[in-house]
Amino acid sequence: MNLLDRYVIRALLGGVLVVVAVLVALGALFTFAGQQDDIGVGSYSALDAFWFVLLNIPQQVYELMPIGVLIGALLGLGTLARGSELTVMRAAGISVWRIAGSVTMAGVLLMVFAVLCGEFLAPPMQDMAKRQKALSKFSNISFASRGGAWVRDGDLLINVMQRSGRAEFGGMRIYELTPDHQLASVATASTAAMQPDGTWKLSHYDLTRFGGEVIEAERVASHDFKSSVGGDFLGLTVDTPRQLESRVLWALIRHLKENGLDAAPQEFAFWSRIARTTAILFAALLAVPFVFGSLRSAGSGARTLIGVLIGVTFFFIQRLLESGAVVFNASPMVLAWLPTALLASCALVLVARTR
Repeated sequence: MNLLDRYVIRALLGGVLVVVAVLVALGALFTFAGQQDDIGVGSYSALDAFWFVLLNIPQQVYELMPIGVLIGALLGLGTLARGSELTVMRAAGISVWRIAGSVTMAGVLLMVFAVLCGEFLAPPMQDMAKRQKALSKFSNISFASRGGAWVRDGDLLINVMQRSGRAEFGGMRIYELTPDHQLASVATASTAAMQPDGTWKLSHYDLTRFGGEVIEAERVASHDFKSSVGGDFLGLTVDTPRQLESRVLWALIRHLKENGLDAAPQEFAFWSRIARTTAILFAALLAVPFVFGSLRSAGSGARTLIGVLIGVTFFFIQRLLESGAVVFNASPMVLAWLPTALLASCALVLVARTR
């Protein structure tokens, strides 16, 4: 890495830092506003809501990185273009691809930062935020590290695993107690889905009853379970697939497939995390043809507008394809990589055509 690389990287990272900070501040403001209805429930206070927002910042940084990098790269490289630094580089015989190489180095650094946020910082901090909120709002809930959430419903102790869908969870254990606090039965299910009527549909249901010296076992493919514990309540304690780390998603996918269950949402979330992180590199690279082209002498407002339009388009395509992976039974891996593949193709083609 020579002086030229460090100069371009510093300019690009400076622009990205400013843009991501602004986006995260706006996201935090909207998140705090969304907590207002919960303030006052149980012991959940405005200070608790503030901490909830702070603990969710790493996840917001991770999700906003692609659009933040695109806008920030346009602003950072645009500053060099307006100051004629890029023109001087080109006049000195430095090719567009050489400058793109410097931008690629910055993109790799941003990818590493995104991985640190998305895989190591965001999951435990978001988990802490949900636990803090759940414990403040409700008094009958406790946690067991990676063992999911524990909830008491009368004589039942319910242990819920990680969420695998909007109203579906990766597993459930139900312990029934007698009035004198003896264990009456234990039931396990591979998945637990919330039904419109408020009941739970448990798949691969195994029940063991203890009656003195007699133990009875029962196994059915599905079982309807009625409880006052709803999916919205449990949503405070477990994560959606999009919020899980890649290694946890991979283990969940293997578990679902081994039990003959649909793993399309989890597969899409897994490949989408990898594709979204890779998209950061090409988002930075896409700024190169723009600052050498029609936006070379444009102001920061025009560059910001272009970046927002491309970033929002990328975001909506990704959400649209996520629905397609679930509804139309399409390949999750192909759909997850499609937006990034389109972004990469545009970036490489436009750089190649830049003069």
